[in-house]
Amino acid sequence: MTSDDLPGAAPAAAPRFGANYTPSQGWFHHWLDFDIDAVRRDLDAVAALGLDHVRVFPIWPYFQPNRTLIRPRAVEQLVALADAAAERGLDVNVDGLQGHLSSFDFLPAWTQTWHRRNLFTDPEVVSGQREYLRTLAAALADRPNFIGMTIGNEINQFAAEPHPDPDRITPEQADAWLRAVLSACEEGAPGRLHLHAEYDAAWYQDDQPFTPAQAARLGAVTAVHSWVFNGTAQRHGRDGVATGQHAAYMIELSKAWALEPRRPVWLQEVGAPAPLIPAADAAAFTEATVSAALDCADVWGVTWWCSHDVSRSLADFPELEYSLGLLTNEGQVKPAGEALARLAKEARGAVYAPVPRTTALVVDVGPDFAARSVCAPGGAVFEAFARLAADGVRPTLVLAERAGDIAHLAARGIREVVRAPEVLG
Repeated sequence: MTSDDLPGAAPAAAPRFGANYTPSQGWFHHWLDFDIDAVRRDLDAVAALGLDHVRVFPIWPYFQPNRTLIRPRAVEQLVALADAAAERGLDVNVDGLQGHLSSFDFLPAWTQTWHRRNLFTDPEVVSGQREYLRTLAAALADRPNFIGMTIGNEINQFAAEPHPDPDRITPEQADAWLRAVLSACEEGAPGRLHLHAEYDAAWYQDDQPFTPAQAARLGAVTAVHSWVFNGTAQRHGRDGVATGQHAAYMIELSKAWALEPRRPVWLQEVGAPAPLIPAADAAAFTEATVSAALDCADVWGVTWWCSHDVSRSLADFPELEYSLGLLTNEGQVKPAGEALARLAKEARGAVYAPVPRTTALVVDVGPDFAARSVCAPGGAVFEAFARLAADGVRPTLVLAERAGDIAHLAARGIREVVRAPEVLG
């Protein structure tokens, strides 16, 4: 089987379009009262938008309540969900270690309180994680619509502040952990598209132990999670150039650290968070964000957060979480859903061949990544990228240590290198 035969392989002419599946019935607690008919109704609605895949989220403590117990019934339900998706023409990516979702942490009791052990370095915990990920991957390995595993949802948030109780590690320990869990996925389902996904602290936070280099070099693709509530929309406004370009900026930022000039980048999470993006502007934001992202080369796909709104019957979510869906909790298509459906249809009918970005902005965060905040909203690199984009330039980014590497620049089509002070001066 070649890479082109896998559901994860995206030809240059066809970026993928999908949704992060948030069940309309019970949110992710639906695993406790699993109803395949309710799942089928949700997936019918997703497929009707013209999307081609979903990212799904087993809840780790529901599936592995004890280190040596991975519930067979839970695994069967995950396979049933994947089969239901296949019946509707949807491929499936599975996040394993959930982990963290919509402000809630879901960690097994065998990692907490009386059994508190570091999630990333304790040998028994890592062994349990590897067996869990290998089991899920193996259960789906023979399904043609199985894209592959994502290690977990933004699991780097457990490793540093602002988490209230972080499991502290070094970048070297993060690297070792990532390699260990990715290899377990490969053992369970060889040749699939296995990856890891961090929230933007990996790119923007000076003391985050998960690094941009790990994000851009480990796993089959680079995952980008783009959220403009990180200071971007607060600083630039709901319709500011930087706000609409934020996902594209993160895609291009990832290319600075990639070793392969054509490494695929998956915009795996992006959404329109109210009130920074009011409901009346959600469709315009969706169009601006996706159009800017698809003006970047090597985009594997766009996966919107999320499929369905969270029901108002569920308590204690941050307010924005209730309204992020492409569909209402009752399954009605919202303006953002209409916009994404149209963009997906247009992309399928067009040739995906973005013009190379010939101007590169220099990124210098130091050898230990201790100055990453220059890339964050308000930082010199971020603001210089926004200024260039506002001036009609289509910039990319290059590491300072590669800015004079003629072969590297040529491989990426870069003809001009500029620095932030020159742009902002």
